[in-house]
Amino acid sequence: MRYIFIMCFMCCVQSIMAQPETEVKVVDTILWKQKNKIGVDLNEVTFVNWNAGGANSISALLAINSSLRYKKNNLIWFNEIRTRYGVNKQESQKLRKTEDELELISTIGFRKDTITNWYYSGRFNFKTQYSNGYNYPDRDNSISRFMAPGYLFVGGGVEYGKNIEKLSFYMSPLTFKSTFVLDNELADKGSFGVDPATYDALGNKIKDGETIRTEMGILVTNSYETEVLENIYIKNRISLYTDYLNSFGNIDLDWEIMFDFKVNDFVKATLGSHLRYDNDIKIVEETEVEDEYVERGATVQWKQLLGIGVVVDF
Repeated sequence: MRYIFIMCFMCCVQSIMAQPETEVKVVDTILWKQKNKIGVDLNEVTFVNWNAGGANSISALLAINSSLRYKKNNLIWFNEIRTRYGVNKQESQKLRKTEDELELISTIGFRKDTITNWYYSGRFNFKTQYSNGYNYPDRDNSISRFMAPGYLFVGGGVEYGKNIEKLSFYMSPLTFKSTFVLDNELADKGSFGVDPATYDALGNKIKDGETIRTEMGILVTNSYETEVLENIYIKNRISLYTDYLNSFGNIDLDWEIMFDFKVNDFVKATLGSHLRYDNDIKIVEETEVEDEYVERGATVQWKQLLGIGVVVDF
């Protein structure tokens, strides 16, 4: 009996000691790994003889997330496409846009050995939107368009990630940022920080507004996702950027936090918050005089999301 017990104990020890090597070997054989997720959120309100009043409305949001990872030895290359588009319709109003986002991300990193969790990384990030944006109910004057604005970040630095798909900290002391305003009307107004058009004393335009603004600065990002409770997941993404030459120390902030409440494999609820601040984006408000606007300066932008929908992973 003692011999059998010793043999079982030795087998268990060998199995436990061999476990990590087996897992490492399996992970290393996966060179390419792709994830795709499509989600549709729907919200609808209907009133019939409702004495408190109200307007019938329906809204929809389509979200697509696709990622492709390559990993071999000490090299990792991660690519991701994130896109969201949402609309809302009330019975007394025309269709309105509620969400519009297109983002491309590509990060390549190399570490000197398998012990360290620090990577020498290069990163590419591009953001824009699909359709015109308006300050509703004004539909005659668009305040944004496709590639107006568009943001491009290219830089190199270091990235920490013990489990880099779940937790990542990236810092780049040299990041090139370009802001595109590829619309003449918005460029002439100096929207999104580009140099506006120049006019003479009679109001005649003598120089077009710039369509591209370039900066060089520091970029710090952090992404984190985990299961906080059973079937409750949190995703946190934050980006901080400051330019060396233009108002150094004035930080542009992009912070998004999302809670996913999983009902089953296909149905989930989402609660999210998106906070932005960019000193180059000035808020313009209409005055009491018709068609006359005044610039109020930069301010914090905040968006809150709540929806229930269907999600498909493949």
